[in-house]
Amino acid sequence: MPMYKALTSEQVALLIQNGCRAEDWSTVYTSDPQSLDYIRGVRFSGEVRFGRFSEVFILPGGVRKHSGLRNCTLHNVTVGDDSLIENVTNYVANYDIGEHTYIENVDLIVNEGPGSFGNGVEVSVLNETGGREVKIYDRLNAQIAYVLAMYRHRPALIGRLNAMIDDYAKSQTSDRGWIGDHVSIRNSRHINGVRIGDYAVISGVSRLRNGSVNSNSAAPVTIAHGVIADDFIICSGSHLSDNTSISRCFIGQACHLGHGYSASDSLFFSNCQGENGEACAIFAGPFTVTHHKSTLLIAGMFSFMNAGSGSNQSNHMYKLGPIHQGILERGAKTASDSYILWPSRVGAFSLVMGRHVTHSDTSHLPFSYLIEQQNTTYLVPGVNLRSVGTVRDAQKWPKRDARKDPDRMDCINYNLLSPFTIQKMMKGILLLKNLLYSSGELSDIYSYHSTKIRNSALRNGIRYYQIAITKFLGNSIIKRLENLPAGASDEDIRKALLPTCPAGKGKWADLSGLIAPQESISQVLDDVENGKLDLNGLFNSFQQMHAQYYDAEWTWAYDKYADFFGYPLETITAAEVIDIVEKWKEAVIGLDKELYEDARKEFNLASMTGFGADGGREIKELDFSEVRGDFESNSFVTAVLDHIRNKEALGNELIERLKR
Repeated sequence: MPMYKALTSEQVALLIQNGCRAEDWSTVYTSDPQSLDYIRGVRFSGEVRFGRFSEVFILPGGVRKHSGLRNCTLHNVTVGDDSLIENVTNYVANYDIGEHTYIENVDLIVNEGPGSFGNGVEVSVLNETGGREVKIYDRLNAQIAYVLAMYRHRPALIGRLNAMIDDYAKSQTSDRGWIGDHVSIRNSRHINGVRIGDYAVISGVSRLRNGSVNSNSAAPVTIAHGVIADDFIICSGSHLSDNTSISRCFIGQACHLGHGYSASDSLFFSNCQGENGEACAIFAGPFTVTHHKSTLLIAGMFSFMNAGSGSNQSNHMYKLGPIHQGILERGAKTASDSYILWPSRVGAFSLVMGRHVTHSDTSHLPFSYLIEQQNTTYLVPGVNLRSVGTVRDAQKWPKRDARKDPDRMDCINYNLLSPFTIQKMMKGILLLKNLLYSSGELSDIYSYHSTKIRNSALRNGIRYYQIAITKFLGNSIIKRLENLPAGASDEDIRKALLPTCPAGKGKWADLSGLIAPQESISQVLDDVENGKLDLNGLFNSFQQMHAQYYDAEWTWAYDKYADFFGYPLETITAAEVIDIVEKWKEAVIGLDKELYEDARKEFNLASMTGFGADGGREIKELDFSEVRGDFESNSFVTAVLDHIRNKEALGNELIERLKR
């Protein structure tokens, strides 16, 4: 801490000569009397402290401005070394300002009385009328928020978590605001009761009130151009701009909201993007993306989701108000102009097309299409497993993780195939077979949870799920045996396959990005409820589950080989492993070939419509080739072909090793 000293009479006289005024000069302190020349036109009131001013800021275009205090009113303010405050229309009051910070052309920066800077604000997520409120705080992540919103069947747990969040909010409560080091605040209007972290850029905002901007040097936050934010927390690396408006919102790491996006009572976690549209009472898990005007997301839970233009939902039926909610499980997407009448639940990695006015639940049939025809929802199970779009999404999510902060708050598992989705497929196969049995194998249409399934779609769904399960279990056993030496005995194989993690058996859940055993989740929540874990302990427990995913995944998969392949791993032989790998090769290569053919559709004549505007077929094909390239050299197509070769070689290598 610098040593601040009261001003001498000569120093006061110099400041008065520079156009400064004070209610009481005895409450004005400096740590560097040599810097007083850089203080001009300032009105001091209350207790004001400032450091040295030796740095010069170089602005875009090469303009140079010396640090100091000019043309502003300061009331109960501390200003760190080498900062600049210039041209404040009203005043700065009750703030501690860090070093190397640039503040220029603002109307008002004030902290009115004790506040917790957004911590403890209740967000009425999912149900607008209440019942699933999430209290936001600086260290909230997607998993803790999921528990707060969705585990209302455990009121003692929720009470315990809320009490700990209240305690945290009290610990953050202060009658002074705080602006960190290397912050830039320019051309902005009202900032009231906001805590701003290091390296944040605030430019042209209309209003920031009661919130925290948790910026840092590794992942600065940018808030720009007409943003209005009330009762909020914004995490590191996020960007808000272009007249975005948020109220009672949590914005997670590396989120991007812009182009007039509007959100209220909503939670956005890592890597979400929102532009042009509107959100109300949504739980936006990692990678929830909506870019289009007239798109409304309301009262829904999403993750790894892309909303098509004009997508919207309805959460009331003109009876008891907006009380209904819905869930699109991870990876679900909506096509343009889709509509869903809540309550509904859509299975993981499914695609919704058309207007759906019945309350369906397809959570046990993932990777499906929901297609509306004449106000009827038709379900096509499993077909998304062979979609190029699904695989492309799975490849792009890890590449688009924009989090630069080494302290990554949300646990994000990117796997398409996991115990969470495979357990649903296993149940889905039984469900579809039961429909065949109960309604007759020759029926044209089958009814399931307010949807219709055509006979051919049902049979293909069973086949797609069997292929995916074979692929998952084959991947798992090959990974487990990758270091097995040639010439190993059957007993060596069995030892290599033994699980090393006690957790993993039973049902698995997806906590908005974290895929983990339900038993492990319940145990951790029991510890919270019993007072054994605080908020940091819960956060760290979820991180540990995430780190142990693959070991726990194998514990889950270990018992499935007997049911699916007929080979218990406790007694498995090399010949039986070879049989599993052969079936795995057939499944992987077969599915890749279907992906290959699906990709080919993007290069047929129908896809060329709109190309070669002033010519015949030859010009159309040449124009298409110049813009889109040719099929065989397309990066995705070559990746699929490489995948086929690599997987075939991987399987053959293990088979040869086992034969020896």
